Amino acid sequence: MRVITGSARGRRLRELEGMETRPTTDRVKEGLFSALQFEIEGRRVLDLFAGTGQLGIECLSRGAAEAVFVDRRAEAVRVIRENLRTTELADRAAVIAGDSLAYLERRQRFDLIFLDPPYSTGLLEQALARITEFDILNPHGIMVAEHPAQQRLPALPDPYRLSRTYRYGRIAVTLFRRDGSNVSEEETT
Repeated sequence: MRVITGSARGRRLRELEGMETRPTTDRVKEGLFSALQFEIEGRRVLDLFAGTGQLGIECLSRGAAEAVFVDRRAEAVRVIRENLRTTELADRAAVIAGDSLAYLERRQRFDLIFLDPPYSTGLLEQALARITEFDILNPHGIMVAEHPAQQRLPALPDPYRLSRTYRYGRIAVTLFRRDGSNVSEEETT
């Protein structure tokens, strides 16, 4: 597993041992970042259920302003920190050891959010619901959800909308976008 491009291009990332983590495949990562290539620079990124941190690290390598990595497992947190040191990107990163869903209650705002929880746990649907409930995606922001290709994701409330789903064999990546206004109608009346 390597960083595709940017300041850390070609650097090898450490992987987690065991079957609990399912890293995003190179094919999926290349397709995803091809779709997002003009959406990253200067953005604030959240890599929720971060695992090895490869998605947030790829964003930092491509010029993201900051990335927050959240994972509950101590070994994952150690690997993320090691990968950030290896890529020399730790100065623009925060690594949080804790429950990903509980972290969302902090209501910090982001421009780009990656969601890649363990499949078939219900965590993806719970994360989508909390993100929209707390409205932590900035106007014109993007949520990226990796999931099994056969899984249908729930419709999200306004101002969130499904933008596109990319399929890579048995894996799919769905992009949700948040429309531009950050002011609710109640605040304008």
